[in-house]
Amino acid sequence: MTEENQNGANQTMEDALNSVHEVKVGDTVKGEVLAVEDKQLIVGIEGTGVEGVVPAKELSASPIENLEDEFKVGDVLDLVVITSIGKDKENGSYLLSKRRLDAKKVWAEIEEEYKEGKIIEAPVTGVVKGGLVVDLGVRGFVPASMVEDHYVADFSDYKGKTLAFKIIEIEPSEGRLILSHKAVVEAEKEEKKQEVLEHIHAGDVIEGKVARLTDFGAFIDLGGIDGLVHVSEIAHYHVDKPSDVLKVGEEVKVKVLAVDPEKERVSLSIKALLPGPWEGIEEKAPVGAVLDGIVKRLTSFGAFVEVFPGVEGLVHISQISHKHIATPHEVLHEGDEVKVKVLEVNPEGHRIALSIKALEPAPEGERKSEGRRPSESRQEQKAELPEENTGFSMKDLLGDQLKNVNSDSDEDDEK
Repeated sequence: MTEENQNGANQTMEDALNSVHEVKVGDTVKGEVLAVEDKQLIVGIEGTGVEGVVPAKELSASPIENLEDEFKVGDVLDLVVITSIGKDKENGSYLLSKRRLDAKKVWAEIEEEYKEGKIIEAPVTGVVKGGLVVDLGVRGFVPASMVEDHYVADFSDYKGKTLAFKIIEIEPSEGRLILSHKAVVEAEKEEKKQEVLEHIHAGDVIEGKVARLTDFGAFIDLGGIDGLVHVSEIAHYHVDKPSDVLKVGEEVKVKVLAVDPEKERVSLSIKALLPGPWEGIEEKAPVGAVLDGIVKRLTSFGAFVEVFPGVEGLVHISQISHKHIATPHEVLHEGDEVKVKVLEVNPEGHRIALSIKALEPAPEGERKSEGRRPSESRQEQKAELPEENTGFSMKDLLGDQLKNVNSDSDEDDEK
């Protein structure tokens, strides 16, 4: 070999040696797959002339059943050096990891998303006592208190679902990643709430679902905000408890009474969309009809009897019994079930005159009109008139007594 050739060979060897880089723990390297074994890959670390081993658990965050399905000889992988496992470092092997390098990249991406306040999606891979485990390429944890905006007793149904999360806390050096699905739910609800408040107005008729019931009313889910139907706005008749009429989950049609965007309150009514109790009353309660009723109120001049929900008629004291009674309380009590006959109907004035005695046989020799007791003066009769505004005229309230007064006046005139 000539001196010139010798110098060329030495230069080539020197270049080759200079091109071989020393492998250090923590280095990011490229490894060419030389062999796929049962539980590991054998790779050649490019630019070093040495080999390394990648255990199956260091290939992916998720278990791989068959390595040959995922990796082939000749594949080039990005890897990170974990440690040396050979005594001869020049020709020895190194323990490498693809999973940890992937995780490092994922942590960097997640940190960036956290800074930007982005919402991320990820599958729930496990349910533990304290909450949910989520796979983002790295392990994320959702505390039980941050899963929903309401109490959840059993989280088993969440496994396998992909949910949206807000990043609450991140610390890559400790592998700490805390997520919240509750924050996403609350933000979505607030957005929908504002949208509803902007688009509904008093007088609108909309559909909703009964969300919850209280003693004072029903809260209706309008698809972003709950509106209140006060107990007095549920029906035209008296409702003791909303639960007597409505059920949670029931779909209802409501009318918007008022909207207060500042206080985020919506007042609703169900009864405003229902036929009034007096609508068609002449057909439901024609003169002469016999109806079943319940005594609702007793006064000195008679009894108010409910014959239909929200419809009360007056049984004047003179129409309660064939026998003379001083007050309705002598024969009737609130809550009594009675049969009544319709004497008169006034739809416009919302009045019905009723009679109980008309359905009872009259005693023999009874006068058609009882008249007033001799001891009663006209001043005393006048004092019996009700002070409350009942909607009934003096004739309705005095009944047969008015006839008697007229009869007595005629007698006085003849004398």
